[in-house]
Amino acid sequence: MSPADRPLAPIYLVQGADPALVSQALSKLLEELAPRCGGSAVIEEYGEPGKDEPVQLGPVLDACMTPPFLTDRRLVVLRALSSGLDAAQAKALAAYVAAPLDSTVLVVALSGKAAPAALAKAVKANGEVIQAEPGSGARAKSAWFTEQLRAAPIRLDGQAAALLEQHLGEDLARLSGIVSSLTSTYGEGARLSVAELTPFLGEAGGIAPWDLTGALDRGDIDSALGALARLLGAGGRHPLQVLAILARHYGAMLRLDGAGIADEQGAAAATGLHPFPAKRALEQSRRLGHDGVARAIALLAGADVDLRGRIGWPPNLVMEVLVARLAQLARRGARTSTGRASAPGRARHMSGAR
Repeated sequence: MSPADRPLAPIYLVQGADPALVSQALSKLLEELAPRCGGSAVIEEYGEPGKDEPVQLGPVLDACMTPPFLTDRRLVVLRALSSGLDAAQAKALAAYVAAPLDSTVLVVALSGKAAPAALAKAVKANGEVIQAEPGSGARAKSAWFTEQLRAAPIRLDGQAAALLEQHLGEDLARLSGIVSSLTSTYGEGARLSVAELTPFLGEAGGIAPWDLTGALDRGDIDSALGALARLLGAGGRHPLQVLAILARHYGAMLRLDGAGIADEQGAAAATGLHPFPAKRALEQSRRLGHDGVARAIALLAGADVDLRGRIGWPPNLVMEVLVARLAQLARRGARTSTGRASAPGRARHMSGAR
């Protein structure tokens, strides 16, 4: 059933962590709802995106409970992107949703924290919840990205789509603007390649931390340095934040080194990670071997002291040297530890020799 064929709900909740993505999803929803509410539907908006002023809920509820004049429906929009809703406001909205006015459609947009439990429960029972962004994890983001391109008025070939996804990284809110620019330039229905896309890319967006740790585990120095630059640049992370990401990554390997753990369930229990990243940490710990893991931890400790003023290098240079050395460690581990580090007896022996 297409969106236009579904019955109108009394309330729509649009939520997500990124205010820009929530705003885009809200605009798309309103474009869909306005004609479905009738050409003469009255749209009343409350709240302003980006403002930290508390939401005044009284006028919103008054609008919801007032029948429209000379129109079929009233469309009420509450933007609470930065200020959010407190528990009392959520409870009051939930009470309205339990007995809504048939002639009112209420749309609430929230970003940051998830909707309070009372409101979320009421909306799930009587309305629709719209997640404005993908779930966590690379697969969820890739699926979301593919779905957005599928719904776009232009078509990118496989190479262009892959380039755009890689270039934007975590900066998903830019996708809509790039698609709009491509559409206005080439027209709806245009089929575009990398050559047509490239002039519209702009600066590379931030990326997920696992892009850096994955490159390090592969020993890919160039990709690791590129990922570091994007985390520090468009990603907006401080060098100490990136160092903390690496400390967690190699700290998991340290906990597994010499522990005699043979499977991902045991690794997950020992590290507190989900099974898949725990399995990867176990595999990488075996590749590096005891000496490699110990060397990685020593490099991290040295970089921490350097970032805090031991040497006069710029912080970004400290991190670049650290990342290059960690990637080089993985290269050595891939050449020298095949078969040896995976032997539990040897791991226990090395652990006891520490």
